[in-house]
Amino acid sequence: MKSKTHFLTDLNLQSILEPADPQDKNYCATKVVGTIGPACQAVDKQVAMLEAGMSAARFDLTWGPIEYHRRSLDNLQTAMKKTRRLCAIMMDTLGREVMIRRPFRIEADGWPNQAGQEISVKMGQTLTLTTRDVECSDTVLPVTYAKFAGMMETGDTLYVGRYLVSGADSASLYLEVVEVVDEHDVVCVAKNEALLDGLLTVFHVERSSDELLNLQNDLPLLSDYDKECIISLAQDYEIDFISLSYTRSVDDVIEARAFLDAVGLGNTKIMAKLESRQSLLNFKGILNEADGIIISRGNLGLDCLPEKMALVQKTLIQSCNLVGKPVLITRVVDTMAVSPRPTRAEATDVANAVLDGVDGILLGQETLRGYFPIESVQTLVSIARQAEKVFDHQYHFDHLLDTAYEVDEGHALPGGSPEEASPISSQGDLSDLDPEGTSGSGARRAPRRIPSNESFSSLSLAIKAMTRFGPSSYGNLQVRQRCVRAL
Repeated sequence: MKSKTHFLTDLNLQSILEPADPQDKNYCATKVVGTIGPACQAVDKQVAMLEAGMSAARFDLTWGPIEYHRRSLDNLQTAMKKTRRLCAIMMDTLGREVMIRRPFRIEADGWPNQAGQEISVKMGQTLTLTTRDVECSDTVLPVTYAKFAGMMETGDTLYVGRYLVSGADSASLYLEVVEVVDEHDVVCVAKNEALLDGLLTVFHVERSSDELLNLQNDLPLLSDYDKECIISLAQDYEIDFISLSYTRSVDDVIEARAFLDAVGLGNTKIMAKLESRQSLLNFKGILNEADGIIISRGNLGLDCLPEKMALVQKTLIQSCNLVGKPVLITRVVDTMAVSPRPTRAEATDVANAVLDGVDGILLGQETLRGYFPIESVQTLVSIARQAEKVFDHQYHFDHLLDTAYEVDEGHALPGGSPEEASPISSQGDLSDLDPEGTSGSGARRAPRRIPSNESFSSLSLAIKAMTRFGPSSYGNLQVRQRCVRAL
C-alpha cells in the first residue's frame, strides 16, 4: 500500500497559532472512551466527563468485583439522565491475562486495593517467578498461570508492570530469564530498577525479532468471570461493545461471537484488541470478522521493535479505514494521570493519530485512577477537534479510493488478480486482506450492516465506507463511479 501524506488545506501559520475558542462546541468526530474506576465512579465525575465529550465508558473486568461494576453502571445511567447525553457501554474482558498473585483489601467503595505492598527491585537483582502457592515477596513472585515455566527459555525477556501502567509510573520491570529450574520455578535477573505496586501483570516478550517462536498460554479467550459478568450485567444494561482482550486469530472472534449470540447479545459489537505480534500475523482474518479494532499500544509496543511501532500503527489504521471499520488506540496521555497537562510528545501523538485516520481514543489509567480524569477527556477532545479542522478530507477520500481501485484491478501485487490483490503489502496474513469476509477457515460471514445476499469487491466496499466523509466526497464519488463504468 502506498504511503499517505498529510496535506494541510491552509499553510497560514498565524491562523494555526490562534488560540482555540474555549466556547467552541463543534462536533468532535474522534470518539473518546473513558475507563471507569475509583477516580471517576461518582455520578458528578461521570457527568463532567460526559459534558467534556466522553462518548463511551469502558468497564474493565480484569479487576474489580461484579458489584463494583454494577454500581459504576448505575452511576453512568444517572449521569446520562442528568446530562441528557448518550454514552456507549464497553466491556473489556480479562481473557488470557497472567498476573502476580498478591493479597488485597476491599475499600469502602468496593474497589480491591493492593496499595502499601510495594516491592522494590534493584538492577541486577535475582527474582524467582513461581507457580507454587507461596506468599509474594521481594524475591519471589507467584504467577497465576500453572504452566508458566513450560513457556520459558533461557534468555527470554519478561515484562512485569502495573495494571494499566503508564509512563508516569515506576512500576515497570524488565526481567531476563537465566534459568528454568523445573516445572514451577523460573529464575530471572532484573534489567532495571522498579518500584512494583498495585495489580501486577506479566507479559512474555516475543523472543524472535522476525517470526513467532514463543509458546502461547492456553488460557481461555473468555474466563468464567468474564462470562458471568457479561451475562449478569446484560440483563440490566445494554452492552454496546465487547473489547476482546488478547485476540490472537479469527477463531477468537468467531468464538466470542458464538458466545454472545448464545446469550442473546447478537447486537453487541466485538472490538478485537491487538496486543501481541501473533495478532498482527493474523490481522486479515481478525479484521474480516471483528466489528472494529483496538490497537493496544502498551503490550503491542513490547512485542514489536520500537522502530517498527509507528509503521505498524499507521498500517493498521489505514487498513481499517479502507474497509470502513472503526479503529481505536490506547496509551495516549499517560502523564495526565499525575499532571493536568500532557507533554508535547503526547499532544503531538494524539494529533498525528487523528490525522492518520483513527476513529477513537481509549483512556485507561488516566481516568481509572488518575488525578485528572475530566481534564484528560477535555484535552483529548480539544486536540482532536483542532486536528480535525485541518484534516484534508478530500485528499484522504481520494487516497483511500485510489488504493481500493488499485486493489480491485489487481495492481497492488505484481501480476496479481483482483482476487489475489491486497491493500497491504506485508508479510504473513497481512498480505492477504479479503474485504468480503472470508475467514481463515474458509467460512464466509456477511459483513455487518451489509445485506447478507450482497457481495462487494474491495472497491465497492471502500466506496460505501467513504461516503461517511460528507457531501464533498459524495460529489467526487459520483465522478469516480462514472470513470469506473467507462473503463
